[in-house]
Amino acid sequence: MFDFTFHNPTKIIFGADKEALIGSELSGAGITRVLLVYGRNSVAGSGLLDRVIASLGKSNIACSQFGGVVSNPLLSHTREGVALAKRDKVEAILAVGGGSVLDEAKAIAVGALAEEDVWQFFTGKEVERALPIFTILTLAATGSEMNGNSVITNAETRQKYNISSPHAYPRVSILNPELTHSVPLDYTAYGAVDAIAHVCEGYFTKQPGTHLQDRLVEGIIKTVIETTELIMAEPAHAKARASFMWTATLALNGLTPAGIGAYSFPNHMIEHALSGIYNIPHGAGLSIVMPAWMKWYLPQNPGQFARFAREIFGLDSGEAGIAALEQWFVKINSPVRLAEVGIAAADIGTIAKNAEGLARQWGIGGIYPKATIAEILRLAV
Repeated sequence: MFDFTFHNPTKIIFGADKEALIGSELSGAGITRVLLVYGRNSVAGSGLLDRVIASLGKSNIACSQFGGVVSNPLLSHTREGVALAKRDKVEAILAVGGGSVLDEAKAIAVGALAEEDVWQFFTGKEVERALPIFTILTLAATGSEMNGNSVITNAETRQKYNISSPHAYPRVSILNPELTHSVPLDYTAYGAVDAIAHVCEGYFTKQPGTHLQDRLVEGIIKTVIETTELIMAEPAHAKARASFMWTATLALNGLTPAGIGAYSFPNHMIEHALSGIYNIPHGAGLSIVMPAWMKWYLPQNPGQFARFAREIFGLDSGEAGIAALEQWFVKINSPVRLAEVGIAAADIGTIAKNAEGLARQWGIGGIYPKATIAEILRLAV
C-alpha cells in the first residue's frame, strides 16, 4: 500500500425514475439556466428528454438545448457547444446520455469559461475552472459520471486526447438503471470491455503489495462478466442492469487505484489511436488491443497474470487467463482482431505513430515508442 489522497466530489443518485429529481438538484445549487447536452435519437425518442425538460420547468430552470453528440465526440461539435454556452450565458451544463455525451459536456463546461480554444486543454494546458456539470446517465461503460476525465477527437489531426481535472467532476450524477434496458447488446458488450479495461490498467502495471486493491479489481471484473452474461440472455434483466451500471461507475471513479502507487494506461493509449483514426467504438478497440498487450506484457509481470487467471477464471497460468479473457470477448461478440473492424496489417505503422504522440503526452513514451506499439498491434492481426 502506498500513500494517497482520495476525494470524489460527485453526488450519486441511483434508482428508478430518479431523473425526475434533476430540476430540484439544479435549483438547490442556485442554478437558473443550463445547457442541455445530448446525443441524437434515443434520448428524444424514448421520452427521456421530455421528462428532463419537464423537471427543469417545474424548478423554473431555463434550458438551451444542444443535441447531436456522436460516439467518439468531435472537437468541431464541442466548439459549437462552447459558443452556445457562452452566447446564452448558461450557469451549468446538464449531460443526458452515455459516456460520449458526458465527455463532450465536460469539455464544453471547460471551454465555456476559457478565452483559449478548448483544444488547448487537451494538449497540455491546465484546466483552472469549469461550469458546474450535472449528468443523467443512459449507458454504463466509461465511468465519466463519477470522474474528472473527458476524451475528445480532433478529426483534422486524427488525435483522440483527454483532459483529467478535478474541475471536470460532475456535481451530481443520476443513475437510473432502467434507462439502460434498451441499450443494444453490442454496446452493452463494449461497455463491459471498457469497464474491465479500466481496472486492468492499474492491476497489471502497478507495483506489488496492494492486496485490497487487487481484490477490489477482481470483484469488479467478475461482476462485469456475470452481469453481462445475464444481460446477454435477458436484455431487460433489472438486477443485472443495475449491478452492471454501478460496477462500471466504480471501475473508474478513483477507488481502485487509490494506494497502488504509479501505474499507466497503455491499452487506452493505443486504443485512442484506433478509434481516433477509424472511428470504431471505444470498447471494440479495447477488446482488440487488450489481449495483444497482455501477451506482450506477460513476461514483465508473470505473477500478477497468474493471479488474474486463478482468481477470474480458475486457471493455472497467465497464458491461459489471457486466452480465457480473449475468448470471453469473442463470446460477447466484441472483436479481437484488427481485421474484424476493417483495419489492415499495413495500417499498423500509421496507428503506432499516432499512439506514440499520446504516449509521450502521458509520460510513457520511453516505454512505448512507435516500434513497441507496432509490435503489440501485430499480435492483434
